[in-house]
This record gives sequence, C-alpha cells and structure tokens, in this order.
Amino acid sequence: MELDEEVVDLLTSSRVDYVGFADLRRYQGELVKAGGPIVAGYPTGVSIGISLPDSIVDHLPERDDVNVSCLYSRHAYEIVNDRLNIASSCLSSTLNDRGYRTLPLPAADHTVEGEATVSHKMIAHIAGLGWIGKSCLLVTPDRGPRVRFASVLTEAPLESVDNPIEQRCGGCTQCADICPTGAIKGRNYILGEARDARLDFDRCRDYFGAMSGDRPYPVCGMCLYACPYGKPKEAKRPGDRGSPRGDARPRA
Repeated sequence: MELDEEVVDLLTSSRVDYVGFADLRRYQGELVKAGGPIVAGYPTGVSIGISLPDSIVDHLPERDDVNVSCLYSRHAYEIVNDRLNIASSCLSSTLNDRGYRTLPLPAADHTVEGEATVSHKMIAHIAGLGWIGKSCLLVTPDRGPRVRFASVLTEAPLESVDNPIEQRCGGCTQCADICPTGAIKGRNYILGEARDARLDFDRCRDYFGAMSGDRPYPVCGMCLYACPYGKPKEAKRPGDRGSPRGDARPRA
C-alpha cells in the first residue's frame, strides 16, 4: 500500500471527513511569516476536516437559548477540535516513526489577534478542498463552511497538489448581511490581500467579549449558518457548477 493510501486510511478510521495533501513549496515565505522558523521547510501540508452536525448548526439563529449555544460550543467546537487534534497527533506519530519530520498544528491554534500559527484554511484551499469565502471561512463545494479543519506539516513524500479552487461566492453577500456586527465587508478573497480588507476582526472579537459577560456559552456562527453552500442539497447555491474536489480525498 502506498503511503498516501495509508495516511487516508489512518485518518478515515478516525472518522475524518476530508483529507487533502497541499504542496506548500511556493508558500514557504507566507508560512514562515505567520508561524516563524518552527514551520519552515515542510513541503507538504495534510489538511484534515470534520463536518459539523446540521442538527446543531441549523439552530444557531436561536443561540440565545442556552441549550443551542451549549451544544454548539461543546460539540461543534470543542469536541470536534479534540477529534481533529487526536487524528493529527496520530498521523504525526506514524510519520515520525517512519523517519519523516512532521509537525501537527492544533485545530484551534490562535496566537495574536485571532491569527493561527499556520492557516488551516490556506492549506485546505491549496489542497483543493474549497475556497476562502467573504466570511474568511473555508467554503467546501458540498458542505460550505460547515467543516472544521486542522493541519499536519510533513516532509513525507506524499502526492501533494497546488490546486486551489477558484472562489464561487460571486455576488452573494448572505454572510455579510447576517453578521450581527457588520464585521464582514462582503469582499471576495484575493490572494495576498490582508484579512482586514474582508473582515473587521476587532468588531468580531468585541462582540464575543460582550457576550462573555452574560452568557455561559458565547457563540455566533451566523456566517457559517447562512452560507448557501452549507444548506441542504436542494437549496439554491449561487454560482454552483458542481462539486469538483481536485486531488482532495473525502472520506467515502
């Protein structure tokens, strides 16, 4: 069995829904700029994704209900993040045991100003799993942004791709329209453009800060809820022309 297949089998046995191998060689400058020397030199990023339950996400407009906010916070965030971290740790151990330098990156890895050591969205995008939407979330063709991601950097000789999916948000502004603070500016993603061009992070952070004072589980997720690509299959999706995955490897 080839190493690529072994990696996919290992991850799917952990109930991972999305696996993609990103060729990071031409993105080294951007990786090191965000994560520093600890992330330097890894030619491949393994993107790992788990879908969030519609039965929870679809109730986010009722997030003032403590039962809704608790379920989203605990299951669709904390538990799914734990599952991703365990899967990425197991993969890292397996590849390290094979003699390949490998670095797992936590699912909820935020350092300063909401930025991660390495962008899981960027790695998933390069791997062909989706595009970066106006909400700054990774949007998959079939599940929209209702997927949480983690990443593993490695020197293992995996068959990686540099195959970003072109954004398909078009003129849709549903994520911006529903944002309770107006933090989402409704701009399509442009490679290399600063996040501030699309998102007022301070408004988003302050909104969560204000909620923390009077809610046991401060959650929002309205941009994730509203995206047409995450709605049931029969819902209309602006600009949808199918669901190509490039070299992405979704769980069967």
